Amino acid sequence: MKKALISGAGTAGSALAYWLGRQGFAVTVVERSPALRTGGHAVDVRGAALEVVDRMGLLERVRDARTAYRGMSVLDGDGNEVFRTTETTYSGGRLDNDDVELFRDDLAGILHEHAPAGYRFGDSITALREHEHGVRVTFARAEPADYDVVIGADGLHSAVRRLAFGPEERFVHPIGQYVGICTMDNFLGLRDWQTWLKDGDAGYGLFTTRDNSRIKVYLGFNAGPIAYDHRDVEQHKRITAEHCGGLRWETPKLLEGMWADPDFYFDAMAQVRMDRWSAGRVTLLGDAACCPSPMSGQGTSLALVGAYVLAEELGRAGHETAFARYEARMRPFAEVNQALALENPGGPAAEESVDRAKNAITL
Repeated sequence: MKKALISGAGTAGSALAYWLGRQGFAVTVVERSPALRTGGHAVDVRGAALEVVDRMGLLERVRDARTAYRGMSVLDGDGNEVFRTTETTYSGGRLDNDDVELFRDDLAGILHEHAPAGYRFGDSITALREHEHGVRVTFARAEPADYDVVIGADGLHSAVRRLAFGPEERFVHPIGQYVGICTMDNFLGLRDWQTWLKDGDAGYGLFTTRDNSRIKVYLGFNAGPIAYDHRDVEQHKRITAEHCGGLRWETPKLLEGMWADPDFYFDAMAQVRMDRWSAGRVTLLGDAACCPSPMSGQGTSLALVGAYVLAEELGRAGHETAFARYEARMRPFAEVNQALALENPGGPAAEESVDRAKNAITL
C-alpha cells in the first residue's frame, strides 16, 4: 500500500485525505496546531466544489451548517445606517443561492470527521530528502519516516513549499490589504445579520454565528508592505489596532474583544504564483500552490476541487504523471480565480465573472 503524507489539517488536507483513502493510500496528516484550528472566517463552497462535496456524500451535512443571513446593513463612519437590504442579490453579491457559505472551522470539522487518515497534531515537517523509493521526512517531534508522496496543504505560509521550492518571498504576492478575524459575544444583539462599516482605508464586517450568540468580526485595512512574523499573534493584534483604532462607532468594544480572542487570525491578502507546483515526489495543494486571496471567495473551492483532481490522478498513475496531469487540469481553474480577485480590488466582482470562475473546470 502506498503511503502519503499531507501537511495541514484544514479543508485542503482533510479533503485530500478522504479522496486518497478512497484510492487505497495509507494517509497520515501532520498538523502544527495541537488540535483542529477554530475561529476564522466564513467560506464559500461553489460551482464545481459543490459537486465534489456531493460525491463525498457530505452535501447535506455542509448545507445544514450553512450561514442563514436575513440581510445586511452598511454604516457610515459614525455608525449611521446608509443602506440596508434583505434582497437575494445586492451590489454584485448574493445572500441566497445554490452556493453554500459556512464557517471555516465547521467545514474543517466535517471533513476531518470523514477522512480515513491518521492525524498527528502538534507536529510539523522540518526536512525533506527524496531517494530512489520515496521521500525521507524529518519531523519536529516524531521519528523520521518514509513516504511515497508528500503533499503540502499547509496554506499561504506553507512549510512544505519553503522546503521543496525555496523562500516564500519568491511566490507570495501581497495585494495591499490586510485582514484580522476574531470572535466575541454578540453584544450588539444582531440576529442573522451582516453589518459593514468603512471609513477611509479601514473598516470591518460583523457576522452573527448560526445561533446568534456570538459575532465574527473582520477587521480590514489597506496598507503598503508590513513586516511581521506570521506566527506572532500579539504582534498581529497590535498592527490591527494601530490601523483600525481610529474608526468610530463600536470600535473600542470590538478591539477589546479582539485582544481577548485566543484564536485571532491575521494576514495579508495575497496570491501565490508559481511556475510549477511539484518537485519530484512533493506537490502542493490549495493555498500553498495557488492562493487566489480571500478577495476571490474561491480559495475553499480551489482546495476542494484540487484535492479531488489530485487524488484521482494519483489513483490512475505514478506520481510523475499524476502530478503533471493534476497541474494541467487545475492551473487554468486557479488562474481564472486569481484574476477574479484582482478584477475589482476592494469591491465585489461582477456576478457573471463569479459564475464563470467557479465553474471553470470539468470534473
